[in-house]
Amino acid sequence: MEKYKQSSAPLEERIADLLERMTIAEKVGQLNQRMYGWDAYVRQGEHFELTDAFKDEVARGGGMGALYGLFRSDPWSGVNYTNGFTAKESAKASNEVQRYVLEHTRLGIPVLLTEECPHGHQALDGTLLPVNLGAGATWNPELMKQAYGMMAAEIRSRGAHIGLVSALDMLQEPRWGRSEECFSEDPYLASQFAEAAVRGMQGDDPQHLAGTDKLAVVLKHLCAQGAAQGGRNAGPAAIGQRELREIHLPAARAGALAGAAGFMAAYNEIDGVPCHANPDLLTGILREEWGFDGIVMADGQAVDRLLTLTGSYEAAAALALKSGVDLSLWDTAFSTLEEAVKQGLVKEADLDRAVARVLRLKFRLGLFDQPYVSESGSAARRPEYQAVNLQIARESLVLLKNEASLLPLASSPRRIAVIGPNADRLYNQLGDYTSVQPEGSGTTVLQGIRSLAPQGTEIVHALGCGIRDLSTSGIAEAVEAAKGADVAVLVLGGSSARQFGGDFDSNGAAILSEGSPSEMDCGEGVDLADLSLGGVQRELAAAVAATGTPVVAVIIQGRPHALTDIEELCGAILCAWYPGTEGGRAVAEVLFGQEQPSGKLPVSLPRSSAQLPVYYNQKTPSRPRVYVDMPSAALYPFGFGLSYTDFAYTNLSLSRTAISAGELEGDEAVTVRVEVQNTGAVIGTETAQLYIQATESGITRRFAELKGFAKVTLEPGERRTVEFTLGREELGIWNREMNFKAEPCKVSVQVGGNSRDTISVELNVTA
Repeated sequence: MEKYKQSSAPLEERIADLLERMTIAEKVGQLNQRMYGWDAYVRQGEHFELTDAFKDEVARGGGMGALYGLFRSDPWSGVNYTNGFTAKESAKASNEVQRYVLEHTRLGIPVLLTEECPHGHQALDGTLLPVNLGAGATWNPELMKQAYGMMAAEIRSRGAHIGLVSALDMLQEPRWGRSEECFSEDPYLASQFAEAAVRGMQGDDPQHLAGTDKLAVVLKHLCAQGAAQGGRNAGPAAIGQRELREIHLPAARAGALAGAAGFMAAYNEIDGVPCHANPDLLTGILREEWGFDGIVMADGQAVDRLLTLTGSYEAAAALALKSGVDLSLWDTAFSTLEEAVKQGLVKEADLDRAVARVLRLKFRLGLFDQPYVSESGSAARRPEYQAVNLQIARESLVLLKNEASLLPLASSPRRIAVIGPNADRLYNQLGDYTSVQPEGSGTTVLQGIRSLAPQGTEIVHALGCGIRDLSTSGIAEAVEAAKGADVAVLVLGGSSARQFGGDFDSNGAAILSEGSPSEMDCGEGVDLADLSLGGVQRELAAAVAATGTPVVAVIIQGRPHALTDIEELCGAILCAWYPGTEGGRAVAEVLFGQEQPSGKLPVSLPRSSAQLPVYYNQKTPSRPRVYVDMPSAALYPFGFGLSYTDFAYTNLSLSRTAISAGELEGDEAVTVRVEVQNTGAVIGTETAQLYIQATESGITRRFAELKGFAKVTLEPGERRTVEFTLGREELGIWNREMNFKAEPCKVSVQVGGNSRDTISVELNVTA
């Protein structure tokens, strides 16, 4: 054995020294992440053993680049509390894996442990946050930064090193099953959350990730999956370079500037070139233009999909490696890289470049100096995590309608009927990529209402119907529950809850066929053609409304459903997304007025699937473009959200009404000021939003472009001045030559509480 010894030499010298010692087979081993982590062990009662499959995999590559999902728990992996690792056991398990790799390989290079955390850690005892659409609705990246920091400490304490974080997909196609993983349809808003994720999990020094509370972040997916044709998962994105730059890359750039340790390439293609085979994207933009020096990870089995381009695993691996992919995920192709070198398809220097990036990350994480984690205790499920989780759920709730001030509910309701398929199903409010939950964890909407209802209030419950089930047999019971109640809380929407025994693709995506009995209508692999609420939910809402009892609809959803069919039946509508384990309490607090609704839509809510695309920042035409059979405008616009009070915007002004393009290029800027006043009778929180609409700039511009926002809490009657800045970053464009710079143009500067209701002032950008 020639174990690599610790050294005080500079980092790059240590990497070069290791590379010189390694065989080609060992280098290939460092670029592979072939195993599912749950196949690396088998549990026998209170003990576990490493499997022969794991040991063979270590031997195959003289080590292992990374091991995915050692702690993953869900129906696809089949891991639950009988056969998986609890938080208390995780550190010991990760140390055992690490110890075997170090002691049974020639050089003793430690292995990276990779975990899914798109909205919390997908592991037994892992904290689960509201899904990204809910996080985006908070318009509070600082709160999410705090949550991501807690998540990093929790996962690192269990012995893992890399968190796979959904942050880059822009939701332009709400039929896509993975809509819930997107923060927004807007690049500026999504960028703020991508940066928050990186800084929260990694801290502010990405070069030094050693310690017990830092987690290397791999942001996914790069890029444009949210624009897949027809909303079909991994479908082609029919976009050009300007659309790519303006909409789909800003969040990735923000993540890179914040120091993200890695990016995961996307399944889709852009103009005929799969992202995993796109050197212009993975090398040209990411590395040469942005200066990124971390790793690029493949998505699950994505390199194998390149066989349709290359005809062989060796050629597929060579193509991906030369394009910029460094680390595989479950594919066969990257295991053939040694043969690809022998065939002359790729050079050993290409291997060395990728291996150096993987080794660099391992050094930055401190794994060569301290490969093991303390087994004294886990940071999972701390009370402070629950408090932050609850606050995210509160701020994610968006009040869409409140006719005659139906909400908050009366102080002493005699009887409340809680009805609907999402009223009392915890897993339906957790989203996809969700771990098995311990018995008694979390709070459903029904449980939240029961716990917070005034003393003496009778709470009655009826299921009514399923999510997709066409049976109407439960509607009669729901009607009886609603009759005589002071209010009916109708909890509708969708579900990404997977079931044990379900069918899954080899990359974990759910497999549902037309007419499937599954209640899933969202999640990876579950794309919809019709955005209306599924099953007979509309019939349930109509029957309950027909009783004459006032109806409050709470929509639990992972995508922007078209609510046109139920909007007229409800006096109030509260959009709750998938609010996580604390969601039931958060919903109840808002219904009873213990908390004010403050969420704002991070996406536009359509009237119908036939209306798509409906995202707010479409290109401005030279003349109106309308539908004859329905309005062109969204049912509820981007940025919209009501409160239990009202806000007024006045005195919008600019520090100057004209600025030259040259001054903007020289880092001068315009200050925007606006007064926001709470004109109602109760305290409230408002998110003031800054938009621009530009013309005469040489390219077609958008209806509106978000350029800033500020969340303020105001007492009744309180007035506050909010300031924004418009500089080169906000006013620059990708011009006709595809250079980003300030260009002369006319700008309407708009500020308001959503993208549709604003006040404006004019700014002139001169030559």
